[in-house]
Amino acid sequence: MIIQKTEEQELLLENLQELMSRVCTEDYIRTCEKNHEQPHKLIEALVENGFYMLGLPEEYGGTPLDHLTYFMCVEEVHKIMPPFGWPRALSLNEMLRLGTEEQRKIVADLVKQGNMAFSFAITEPQAGSDDNAITTTATRKNGKVYINGQKTFITGANISPYMLVATKDPNSPDPRKSVSFWFVPADAPGVTIQTLPKIGWLMLPTCEVFLDNVEIEEKDIVGVEGEGFLQLMKCFEMERLTNCAVALGSAQAAFEDAARYANQRVQFGVPIGSFQLIQEKLTYMAIKIENMRNAFYKCAWEKDQGISIQLSSALAKLYCVQSGFEVADDAMQIMGGIGYTEDCRISRIWRDVRVLRMTDGTDQVMIHIAGRALLKKYR
Repeated sequence: MIIQKTEEQELLLENLQELMSRVCTEDYIRTCEKNHEQPHKLIEALVENGFYMLGLPEEYGGTPLDHLTYFMCVEEVHKIMPPFGWPRALSLNEMLRLGTEEQRKIVADLVKQGNMAFSFAITEPQAGSDDNAITTTATRKNGKVYINGQKTFITGANISPYMLVATKDPNSPDPRKSVSFWFVPADAPGVTIQTLPKIGWLMLPTCEVFLDNVEIEEKDIVGVEGEGFLQLMKCFEMERLTNCAVALGSAQAAFEDAARYANQRVQFGVPIGSFQLIQEKLTYMAIKIENMRNAFYKCAWEKDQGISIQLSSALAKLYCVQSGFEVADDAMQIMGGIGYTEDCRISRIWRDVRVLRMTDGTDQVMIHIAGRALLKKYR
């Protein structure tokens, strides 16, 4: 399908591009990565210019936006920036849809200030792709709720005031109706958070979380008790589109850097871009980027039309994150040794895009989801 950007979309993206190029110099990005800190200057600029609240309802201080335009903005940001915790609007919309009025207000007020309001505390050491295997429990006693368990690979747990903690009722007869979510203060007694060292996403911490008799109230439940798994699946569809946007923006940046370098780098007396093997790499990189954009934009358009994206989001995520990494890898090959140094943007893109094939559903899980849906379609 052909999607032509409207004048409004073009203007919005131009303004965002101007802001990004003004605030996010390579030196600034390197400094944030070296110090393992969030890009606070950028976050402040996004808040001041109204971008941080894109996609959220007006009554909570946001700017409503269709999904396609929203994801175009995400793509634009990640042509320059590594993942740093933005966007959060889609996951926040789930909280605004399912949470209590008190929870909604807390979340909206935090985001308005440029904070990551909450982290998703779902994954556990024995439960990665298999969300139903979580063992964290919520036990009622004397009118209170007590959470016990361990979470791992929790993005932003140590910089978020709250956690959305998934628990499981081991006595439920239906595993698909045994998961519930709770809104837990990250500084509550019994919560211990430790950061995990990793090779990429250096602006965005990843943590282990230990929950030892963490006391909360009944009012802290989010959504319907026992319906957390279904809530999670819907949220994952949107998060997968976010992954597509990050992969596409990153791949575009890697491609452009490699193409410029191919015109400039001289070997054997001529620019390496004159060699057919380099031209072949660039050609297939361009084809992959075009296909990524088509699959991704089509899926976002379907969401705007009210069409189910259970299948298309899995297909788009699988293709975009795989192809995005392949483009980054070919870009590094074209750049040669300089591409493997920390001073080169390609090296950062290469390591940051790789994890997209794991987060919010691995390649293998995407194949499982898509395969089942395709078979069901042709029964």
